[in-house]
Amino acid sequence: MANSLLNTPTNAFHKQQNHPVFFSRGSSSRNSIPVLQQKSSRMQPLMSIAASSSIQTFLEKSVPSSQNAGLPILVNSCTGKMGHAVIKAAEAAGLHVVPLSFGLEQESGRTVQISGKEFLVHGPSERENSLAYVLDKYPNLIVVDYTAPSAVNGNAELYCKFGVPFVMGTTGGDRDLLYKNVKDSNVYAVISPQMGKQVVAFLAAMEIMAEQFPGAFSGYSLQVLESHQASKVDASGTAKAVISCFNKLGVSFDMDQIQLIRDPKQQLEMVGVPEEHLPGHAFHMYHLTSPDQTVSFEFQHNVCGRSIYAEGTVDAVIFLAKKIESKDDKKIYNMIDVLREGNMR
Repeated sequence: MANSLLNTPTNAFHKQQNHPVFFSRGSSSRNSIPVLQQKSSRMQPLMSIAASSSIQTFLEKSVPSSQNAGLPILVNSCTGKMGHAVIKAAEAAGLHVVPLSFGLEQESGRTVQISGKEFLVHGPSERENSLAYVLDKYPNLIVVDYTAPSAVNGNAELYCKFGVPFVMGTTGGDRDLLYKNVKDSNVYAVISPQMGKQVVAFLAAMEIMAEQFPGAFSGYSLQVLESHQASKVDASGTAKAVISCFNKLGVSFDMDQIQLIRDPKQQLEMVGVPEEHLPGHAFHMYHLTSPDQTVSFEFQHNVCGRSIYAEGTVDAVIFLAKKIESKDDKKIYNMIDVLREGNMR
């Protein structure tokens, strides 16, 4: 989250990109989900009879009833933990999750059970024809992307090519190019590397404080500790964003001073992470101390599991559908826009 949440970039220099590839990484319903107008200029499906029949079979298994037809979404990388969490949250919110997903080539043809529904995974070589076929059946489709940083730009280019609106929760990639391609394609999108609504609100408050009270913590020392699952090797983007705010508030602190906790034993004994959430958590602590050691401030936010991000993603999907229905002039949004709307579940 290096970019400010309050100021989303919309201009960038175009760079040559490789062909898009998908990668995996590792209960009340909404009362007013809009029914969108059919979009034009869709690419038409060109598939083999066998492939078309396979997709048609899966689509027919989960056709929603006419009286309870939720907004259709397609969640890519359903085999990943975030994709799995988003599907469960979307089903609980009354959205219709299309039982198809894109993943690794070696996952192509695999079926996955999520929330009592069977999902068919398609590899990179099938993604264009598969997406075209799904759009023919669900012209109001919105795609949710939780794949991998290396796939961000290629995936976005594919969505833009088909003119399908999307919610991008994947971090990394060339963010300037991402915004440029979406802007040039005139596609609606919510793009945010942090989908946790409450975390985003906290970051926004920090940015406002930094802008309005620069130097308020001049001379204070800062300690930053963040704990994530062992598979996360880099420092948290959220922590970096908070530290950037503290820098503006007068605190001297370099990013390489962040204390990264990745050892499960330390996470259990020192940080207090529940054992069941060692594979997926985000614990952050920011401790400020005055020069004379007489005053201290502590900011802390602990996230166990992925439900906070999944619920935020569902709100982003519903928000985007309403913007499309109203034909809003603005096309690219972030989670600050979703929060400002004030209609979250």
